[in-house]
Amino acid sequence: MIGSIRVKNNGFTLIELMITVAIVAILVSIAYPAYSSFVQKSNRTDATQSMSFTAQQLERCYSQGFNFTLCQAPPYNVPAALTSSQGFYTVTVTILSATTYQVVATPLRAPQLGDFSCQQFMLTNNVQSATNGGGGVTTSTCWGSS
Repeated sequence: MIGSIRVKNNGFTLIELMITVAIVAILVSIAYPAYSSFVQKSNRTDATQSMSFTAQQLERCYSQGFNFTLCQAPPYNVPAALTSSQGFYTVTVTILSATTYQVVATPLRAPQLGDFSCQQFMLTNNVQSATNGGGGVTTSTCWGSS
């Protein structure tokens, strides 16, 4: 053939590009939920740490006065409600009697609002527990014991 010039094609075809996009989309659809779950699980320590610290304050007060009802007044000043240290949970303290208290942590903001496995944490002077959406998650899973 006279005058024909062979042109080398260095680009991608539309099919190759679409296959690449599909592979990336599949990888993202698998990776993002796993990442979100990991972040939620790691943020649960914000609730348990804040609750444990508050319980320590209450127990310290009780060891000095043998009465939890004195703990929210001076000189102990255990707050009735506070925001957890990293701001993911609201922690409320309820003095039930002179010998019992209840500390509850509820999610305050994302991503913990979407943590349906461990929706609420509760700590009393003798029991720690967590509530969930009925997915069979145990208290020890939410508190990080397993």
